[in-house]
Amino acid sequence: MIAVTGATGNVGRALVDRLLAAGQPVRALTRDPQRAALPDGAEVVRFRPDDPAAALDGATALFLYAQACTPDLLKAARTQGVRHVVLLSSGIIKEGADDDTHPIHVLHATAEQHIRDSGLDWTFLRPNAFATNALQWAPQIRAGNTVRGVFADALSAPIHEDDIAAVAERALLDGGHEAAVHRLTGPEALTNAGQVATIGAALGRQLTFAETDPRQAGPELFPHVPPGMLQRLLHTFEETIGVPPEITGTVEQLTGTPARTFAHWAHDHAEDFTAQS
Repeated sequence: MIAVTGATGNVGRALVDRLLAAGQPVRALTRDPQRAALPDGAEVVRFRPDDPAAALDGATALFLYAQACTPDLLKAARTQGVRHVVLLSSGIIKEGADDDTHPIHVLHATAEQHIRDSGLDWTFLRPNAFATNALQWAPQIRAGNTVRGVFADALSAPIHEDDIAAVAERALLDGGHEAAVHRLTGPEALTNAGQVATIGAALGRQLTFAETDPRQAGPELFPHVPPGMLQRLLHTFEETIGVPPEITGTVEQLTGTPARTFAHWAHDHAEDFTAQS
Protein backbone atom coordinates (compact mmCIF):
# COMPACT_ATOMS: atom_id res chain seq x y z
CA MET A 1 0.00 0.00 0.00
CA ILE A 2 1.29 3.44 -0.96
CA ALA A 3 0.03 6.40 1.05
CA VAL A 4 -0.13 9.78 -0.69
CA THR A 5 -0.34 13.00 1.30
CA GLY A 6 -1.57 16.11 -0.49
CA ALA A 7 -3.71 13.78 -2.61
CA THR A 8 -5.98 16.58 -3.83
CA GLY A 9 -3.06 18.84 -4.83
CA ASN A 10 -1.69 19.13 -8.35
CA VAL A 11 1.15 16.63 -7.97
CA GLY A 12 -0.56 14.37 -5.44
CA ARG A 13 -3.69 13.93 -7.56
CA ALA A 14 -1.61 13.16 -10.67
CA LEU A 15 0.35 10.59 -8.65
CA VAL A 16 -2.83 8.92 -7.35
CA ASP A 17 -4.07 8.57 -10.94
CA ARG A 18 -0.75 7.11 -12.06
CA LEU A 19 -0.48 4.58 -9.24
CA LEU A 20 -4.04 3.39 -9.79
CA ALA A 21 -3.38 3.01 -13.52
CA ALA A 22 -0.36 0.88 -12.60
CA GLY A 23 -2.58 -1.39 -10.50
CA GLN A 24 -1.12 -0.26 -7.18
CA PRO A 25 -3.19 -0.03 -3.98
CA VAL A 26 -3.34 3.64 -3.01
CA ARG A 27 -4.41 5.33 0.20
CA ALA A 28 -5.14 8.99 -0.50
CA LEU A 29 -4.75 11.15 2.60
CA THR A 30 -6.80 14.32 2.74
CA ARG A 31 -8.20 16.60 5.41
CA ASP A 32 -11.70 16.47 3.87
CA PRO A 33 -12.55 13.11 2.26
CA GLN A 34 -16.10 14.23 1.44
CA ARG A 35 -14.84 16.97 -0.88
CA ALA A 36 -11.80 15.17 -2.26
CA ALA A 37 -13.44 13.94 -5.51
CA LEU A 38 -10.72 11.30 -5.92
CA PRO A 39 -11.00 8.22 -8.16
CA ASP A 40 -13.12 5.34 -6.88
CA GLY A 41 -10.13 3.00 -6.86
CA ALA A 42 -8.32 5.00 -4.18
CA GLU A 43 -8.87 4.39 -0.47
CA VAL A 44 -9.62 7.92 0.72
CA VAL A 45 -8.76 8.50 4.37
CA ARG A 46 -8.99 11.56 6.57
CA PHE A 47 -5.51 12.84 7.41
CA ARG A 48 -5.07 14.29 10.87
CA PRO A 49 -1.55 15.69 11.34
CA ASP A 50 -1.95 15.49 15.12
CA ASP A 51 -2.82 11.77 14.91
CA PRO A 52 -1.30 10.30 11.71
CA ALA A 53 -0.90 6.68 12.80
CA ALA A 54 -4.32 5.40 11.75
CA ALA A 55 -4.01 6.84 8.24
CA LEU A 56 -0.64 5.11 7.76
CA ASP A 57 -1.49 1.66 9.14
CA GLY A 58 -0.27 -0.98 6.70
CA ALA A 59 1.37 1.44 4.26
CA THR A 60 4.82 0.46 3.04
CA ALA A 61 5.67 3.66 1.16
CA LEU A 62 4.72 7.30 1.59
CA PHE A 63 4.62 10.29 -0.73
CA LEU A 64 5.03 13.37 1.42
CA TYR A 65 4.99 17.11 0.93
CA ALA A 66 7.10 19.36 3.12
CA GLN A 67 4.30 21.13 4.99
CA ALA A 68 3.07 17.78 6.34
CA CYS A 69 6.51 16.49 7.33
CA THR A 70 7.03 16.35 11.10
CA PRO A 71 9.09 14.06 13.35
CA ASP A 72 5.84 12.72 14.88
CA LEU A 73 4.45 11.81 11.46
CA LEU A 74 7.68 10.07 10.47
CA LYS A 75 7.78 8.17 13.76
CA ALA A 76 4.20 7.02 13.20
CA ALA A 77 5.05 6.04 9.62
CA ARG A 78 7.93 3.87 10.74
CA THR A 79 5.84 2.29 13.49
CA GLN A 80 3.04 1.47 11.06
CA GLY A 81 5.32 -0.23 8.54
CA VAL A 82 6.39 2.49 6.11
CA ARG A 83 9.87 1.78 4.76
CA HIS A 84 10.37 4.42 2.03
CA VAL A 85 9.45 8.12 1.90
CA VAL A 86 9.45 10.14 -1.31
CA LEU A 87 9.46 13.85 -0.44
CA LEU A 88 8.28 16.63 -2.74
CA SER A 89 11.03 19.07 -1.82
CA SER A 90 12.24 22.15 -3.72
CA GLY A 91 14.95 23.03 -6.22
CA ILE A 92 15.86 26.02 -4.04
CA ILE A 93 17.96 23.52 -2.04
CA LYS A 94 21.28 22.94 -3.76
CA GLU A 95 24.95 22.84 -2.99
CA GLY A 96 26.31 26.33 -2.42
CA ALA A 97 22.86 27.91 -2.12
CA ASP A 98 23.18 31.68 -1.95
CA ASP A 99 20.64 32.11 0.84
CA ASP A 100 19.77 29.26 3.17
CA THR A 101 17.62 31.62 5.27
CA HIS A 102 15.00 31.96 2.54
CA PRO A 103 11.65 30.74 3.99
CA ILE A 104 11.11 28.25 1.17
CA HIS A 105 14.64 26.89 1.66
CA VAL A 106 14.13 26.58 5.42
CA LEU A 107 10.81 24.76 5.04
CA HIS A 108 12.13 22.12 2.66
CA ALA A 109 15.60 21.73 4.16
CA THR A 110 13.99 21.13 7.56
CA ALA A 111 11.70 18.48 6.09
CA GLU A 112 14.63 16.77 4.38
CA GLN A 113 16.61 16.70 7.63
CA HIS A 114 13.67 15.26 9.57
CA ILE A 115 13.47 12.44 7.03
CA ARG A 116 17.22 11.78 7.11
CA ASP A 117 16.99 11.57 10.89
CA SER A 118 13.99 9.20 10.82
CA GLY A 119 15.88 6.10 9.78
CA LEU A 120 13.53 5.54 6.83
CA ASP A 121 14.72 5.06 3.28
CA TRP A 122 14.16 8.27 1.33
CA THR A 123 14.13 9.92 -2.06
CA PHE A 124 13.99 13.70 -2.48
CA LEU A 125 12.40 15.34 -5.52
CA ARG A 126 13.62 18.90 -6.01
CA PRO A 127 11.61 20.58 -8.79
CA ASN A 128 12.26 24.17 -9.75
CA ALA A 129 9.42 26.34 -11.11
CA PHE A 130 6.04 24.62 -11.40
CA ALA A 131 4.06 25.27 -14.58
CA THR A 132 0.98 25.46 -12.35
CA ASN A 133 2.31 28.74 -10.93
CA ALA A 134 0.89 30.25 -14.12
CA LEU A 135 -2.60 29.62 -12.75
CA GLN A 136 -2.09 32.81 -10.73
CA TRP A 137 -2.91 34.64 -13.97
CA ALA A 138 -6.14 32.73 -14.63
CA PRO A 139 -8.56 35.32 -13.14
CA GLN A 140 -7.03 38.08 -15.28
CA ILE A 141 -7.09 35.93 -18.42
CA ARG A 142 -10.73 35.05 -17.85
CA ALA A 143 -11.49 38.76 -17.58
CA GLY A 144 -9.53 40.04 -20.59
CA ASN A 145 -6.43 39.88 -22.75
CA THR A 146 -3.98 41.80 -20.55
CA VAL A 147 -2.11 40.19 -17.70
CA ARG A 148 -0.51 42.41 -15.07
CA GLY A 149 2.53 40.92 -13.40
CA VAL A 150 6.06 41.51 -12.22
CA PHE A 151 9.33 40.98 -14.10
CA ALA A 152 8.25 40.25 -17.67
CA ASP A 153 11.76 39.03 -18.54
CA ALA A 154 12.24 36.72 -15.54
CA LEU A 155 13.30 33.29 -16.81
CA SER A 156 12.35 29.82 -15.63
CA ALA A 157 11.94 26.30 -17.00
CA PRO A 158 8.45 25.39 -15.76
CA ILE A 159 7.73 21.72 -15.17
CA HIS A 160 4.39 19.97 -15.76
CA GLU A 161 2.98 18.60 -12.50
CA ASP A 162 2.40 15.20 -14.12
CA ASP A 163 6.10 14.95 -14.97
CA ILE A 164 6.86 15.37 -11.27
CA ALA A 165 4.27 12.68 -10.51
CA ALA A 166 5.82 10.40 -13.14
CA VAL A 167 9.20 10.62 -11.41
CA ALA A 168 7.55 10.08 -8.01
CA GLU A 169 5.87 6.96 -9.42
CA ARG A 170 9.20 5.53 -10.54
CA ALA A 171 10.84 6.36 -7.20
CA LEU A 172 8.02 4.57 -5.35
CA LEU A 173 7.76 1.51 -7.59
CA ASP A 174 11.31 0.89 -8.80
CA GLY A 175 14.34 -0.03 -6.76
CA GLY A 176 17.51 2.01 -6.67
CA HIS A 177 16.14 5.42 -5.68
CA GLU A 178 17.06 5.17 -2.00
CA ALA A 179 19.12 8.18 -0.84
CA ALA A 180 18.71 9.75 -4.31
CA VAL A 181 18.10 13.45 -4.95
CA HIS A 182 16.36 14.16 -8.25
CA ARG A 183 16.43 17.71 -9.60
CA LEU A 184 13.48 18.30 -11.92
CA THR A 185 12.76 21.00 -14.50
CA GLY A 186 10.86 21.53 -17.69
CA PRO A 187 12.72 21.24 -21.01
CA GLU A 188 12.95 24.91 -22.01
CA ALA A 189 13.47 28.42 -20.68
CA LEU A 190 10.61 30.90 -20.91
CA THR A 191 10.11 34.43 -19.67
CA ASN A 192 6.97 35.36 -17.78
CA ALA A 193 5.81 37.27 -20.85
CA GLY A 194 6.54 34.20 -22.96
CA GLN A 195 4.44 32.01 -20.69
CA VAL A 196 1.49 34.37 -21.03
CA ALA A 197 1.86 34.41 -24.82
CA THR A 198 1.99 30.60 -24.83
CA ILE A 199 -1.21 30.38 -22.80
CA GLY A 200 -2.80 32.77 -25.29
CA ALA A 201 -1.78 30.51 -28.19
CA ALA A 202 -3.40 27.53 -26.44
CA LEU A 203 -6.60 29.56 -26.08
CA GLY A 204 -6.52 31.00 -29.59
CA ARG A 205 -6.14 34.50 -28.16
CA GLN A 206 -3.43 37.16 -28.19
CA LEU A 207 -2.52 37.93 -24.60
CA THR A 208 -0.29 40.80 -23.49
CA PHE A 209 1.90 40.89 -20.38
CA ALA A 210 1.86 44.33 -18.73
CA GLU A 211 4.79 44.68 -16.34
CA THR A 212 3.93 46.07 -12.91
CA ASP A 213 6.31 47.84 -10.56
CA PRO A 214 7.19 45.17 -7.96
CA ARG A 215 6.94 47.83 -5.25
CA GLN A 216 3.23 47.96 -6.02
CA ALA A 217 2.71 44.20 -6.09
CA GLY A 218 0.44 42.93 -3.37
CA PRO A 219 -2.19 40.32 -2.51
CA GLU A 220 -4.16 40.96 -5.71
CA LEU A 221 -1.24 39.54 -7.72
CA PHE A 222 -0.07 36.99 -5.14
CA PRO A 223 -3.18 35.99 -3.18
CA HIS A 224 -1.69 32.72 -1.90
CA VAL A 225 1.66 34.11 -0.73
CA PRO A 226 1.92 34.93 3.00
CA PRO A 227 2.56 38.69 3.34
CA GLY A 228 5.76 38.11 5.27
CA MET A 229 7.21 36.05 2.43
CA LEU A 230 6.26 38.25 -0.53
CA GLN A 231 9.28 40.56 -0.53
CA ARG A 232 11.72 37.64 -0.34
CA LEU A 233 9.86 35.94 -3.17
CA LEU A 234 9.94 39.07 -5.33
CA HIS A 235 13.69 39.33 -4.78
CA THR A 236 14.08 35.70 -5.86
CA PHE A 237 12.10 36.39 -9.04
CA GLU A 238 14.16 39.52 -9.78
CA GLU A 239 17.37 37.50 -9.65
CA THR A 240 16.17 35.37 -12.59
CA ILE A 241 15.90 38.28 -15.08
CA GLY A 242 18.13 37.41 -18.03
CA VAL A 243 19.67 34.46 -16.18
CA PRO A 244 19.35 31.11 -17.98
CA PRO A 245 17.61 28.66 -15.65
CA GLU A 246 18.80 25.20 -14.71
CA ILE A 247 17.47 22.61 -17.16
CA THR A 248 17.87 18.92 -16.35
CA GLY A 249 17.10 15.77 -18.29
CA THR A 250 16.03 13.89 -15.16
CA VAL A 251 12.41 13.34 -16.21
CA GLU A 252 13.45 11.54 -19.41
CA GLN A 253 16.27 9.67 -17.71
CA LEU A 254 13.96 8.20 -15.06
CA THR A 255 10.70 7.78 -16.98
CA GLY A 256 11.83 7.26 -20.57
CA THR A 257 9.65 10.15 -21.72
CA PRO A 258 10.91 13.72 -22.25
CA ALA A 259 9.60 16.42 -19.95
CA ARG A 260 6.61 18.18 -21.47
CA THR A 261 6.85 21.72 -22.78
CA PHE A 262 4.99 24.64 -21.27
CA ALA A 263 2.88 24.74 -24.44
CA HIS A 264 1.80 21.17 -23.68
CA TRP A 265 0.91 22.19 -20.13
CA ALA A 266 -1.06 25.22 -21.37
CA HIS A 267 -3.06 23.00 -23.71
CA ASP A 268 -3.77 20.54 -20.89
CA HIS A 269 -5.01 23.41 -18.68
CA ALA A 270 -6.83 25.53 -21.25
CA GLU A 271 -10.14 25.10 -19.42
CA ASP A 272 -8.64 26.65 -16.28
CA PHE A 273 -8.17 29.91 -18.20
CA THR A 274 -11.55 30.10 -19.93
CA ALA A 275 -14.50 32.18 -18.76
CA GLN A 276 -16.61 30.53 -16.09
CA SER A 277 -20.36 30.28 -16.62
